[in-house]
Amino acid sequence: MIDENYLTSLQKGEWRKLICGASYQDIPSVRNLALAYSLAGVNCVDVAADEAVIKSAWDGITVAKKYFTEATSKGYTPRQPLLMVSVNDGEDLHFRKALFNAQLCPSDCQRPCLDICPTEAIKFTGVVEQLCYGCGRCLPICPYGLIEAQNHLISMEEVLSWLDYLPIGALEIHTHPLHWENFCQLWEKITPYLPKLQLIAISCAYTPTATNYLSKIAQLIQPLSTPLIWQVDGRSMSGDIGKGTTHLTIKYAQELAKINLLGYIQLAGGTNEHTAEKVSSLGLSGDIVAGIAFGSQARKLLNETFSALENQTNSCHLEDIPALLWQGVNQAHQLINN
Repeated sequence: MIDENYLTSLQKGEWRKLICGASYQDIPSVRNLALAYSLAGVNCVDVAADEAVIKSAWDGITVAKKYFTEATSKGYTPRQPLLMVSVNDGEDLHFRKALFNAQLCPSDCQRPCLDICPTEAIKFTGVVEQLCYGCGRCLPICPYGLIEAQNHLISMEEVLSWLDYLPIGALEIHTHPLHWENFCQLWEKITPYLPKLQLIAISCAYTPTATNYLSKIAQLIQPLSTPLIWQVDGRSMSGDIGKGTTHLTIKYAQELAKINLLGYIQLAGGTNEHTAEKVSSLGLSGDIVAGIAFGSQARKLLNETFSALENQTNSCHLEDIPALLWQGVNQAHQLINN
């Protein structure tokens, strides 16, 4: 059963999730993100289907518990979040990496890809795979069209085997209106394992047919005793670009709410510090929007703090420099409680 505190957050429209990235595999950053956002009070941490990444996130969550009393005294509401793992039923933007052969790059290229990459995954020698989360911003900007996207499909059998020995509390299925048969096959594999999970999330990027597709899924998976979140992914991986990116996910949520699906609607894709204010001004919080997930912007906010950590110590553990730890927690808190 899901913790009552999590259910209460969903019912009140106060659910907050950190998206580390379905393809993001930077172990130190994932650990420190999970640490900071746990102390800031997120309900859930969503990570890539990678054993090392899952363990690093759990390490961050575990370390955070040692600082709960101090965090509370500083005015924060720390939580032990659910650990969620993202899987996919076919080709998906969230499950890809940029790829290029640096030897083919002309010597006089200005390399605009270096400037546009939000995680500095692109180097003169190629792409640092662990840092790339598949945002795709480098693909159209390459003057010579040398950058490609390499997609990968997560093994559902392997992920399900991890439920026996890793602290996974929830799964998120990324799907698409063109993946109906794939989703059915994936759901058949997951169904026997539902008693081991506290929550299931289904994420679908916005398309004109997405609402009808999710309605079809809802009919397939009922009855369902496990709490369910519909993640409306408006403009994928764009929250760090600007204020306007949040509009599509809100529109998507309003459309989905009209068909009264069982479960909770959570925003994603383009969410940032402006999202909660917009949701509140439209009177959507609680009755329609149960929560907000933060990805690109959540990671970007702590970049300078993490860089300072690298510059000041040989350690990659944020708690080793308390001033930076609480700086990161405060940044995270301002985003999720805006």
